[in-house]
Amino acid sequence: MKHLLLCTVMFVLFVMPQMAQAIELGQVPMKVELQENLGGRLDGTAWRSDELKGKVHVLFYVDPDEKDTNNDASEALDKEKFPAEKFQSVAIINMAATWMPNFAISMSVEDKQKRYPRTIYVRDYKKVLVDAWKIADDSSDILAFDKQGRLIFRKDGKLSPEDIQKLIRAIKDNL
Repeated sequence: MKHLLLCTVMFVLFVMPQMAQAIELGQVPMKVELQENLGGRLDGTAWRSDELKGKVHVLFYVDPDEKDTNNDASEALDKEKFPAEKFQSVAIINMAATWMPNFAISMSVEDKQKRYPRTIYVRDYKKVLVDAWKIADDSSDILAFDKQGRLIFRKDGKLSPEDIQKLIRAIKDNL
């Protein structure tokens, strides 16, 4: 019994973290699901990463303390007026990356939802995407996916004007 317990602990500590790999260009990320105590949409329903198919998607993964870091990118995408039948944006809030209480973050997210009504807003209470996809924690990350769910753009942190143009070009090339 002790041997089984030791093997289980070793697996959890050393093998499981190695199973998750950083998401790389051209790859479909490991499937994740945010529901119940892990998070989910603002209305309480689950969000699954396999929803990142069928359209070109841009995913913002944001620490609430960094919520304004990539406003320039958000504004640039909004100005493009990509067709809703071909393009979708998703904002996932890294709720565990801040000292702010969840209710305060939720109020701020609801305000953002009014500003960007076509965006799907999701909460990640346990840094699920940080762990599964090895994206930057305590940051503002932007990832874009083609219609098959393959990564076509990634930037952790603030996008420069050149990065924003690369993002827009990647989206246009895949619409």
